[in-house]
Amino acid sequence: MSEPEHAVQGQNMQIGQVAERTELSIKTIRHYDEVGLVTPSERTAGGFRLYTEADVQRLLVIRRMKPLGFSLEEMKQLLNSLAVLGDEASDASTRTAATEFVTDCHTRAEESCTHLRKQLAYAEELTGLLADHSLNGERHS
Repeated sequence: MSEPEHAVQGQNMQIGQVAERTELSIKTIRHYDEVGLVTPSERTAGGFRLYTEADVQRLLVIRRMKPLGFSLEEMKQLLNSLAVLGDEASDASTRTAATEFVTDCHTRAEESCTHLRKQLAYAEELTGLLADHSLNGERHS
């Protein structure tokens, strides 16, 4: 059975499966549990962490935020804000605050993308320049 089918059926995933799905290390996932970012939905009788698809989605949000320089506290606040916006029972003031924070994160992520695209362009220019002078390059002096 494929992992998405596994998750759809409501069965929980072990930490190794979650690590594979999220491309995060088991150590990192454990750390996020210890700091309260993503707590596994269940534990086995033996204490092993069990994760749901919703847990995996939270970890993917964190994985996307980390390289953009968001702090652990900002990650936690964004996850909470997204949960508020997904809960129709949330009151108006809570939803407004959540929307404002999500908007701020969106702006910061866009700015980071612009910066990273510029850095990538520079890296590609350098790679092209060096290819002209390397043993693997098409042209040699």
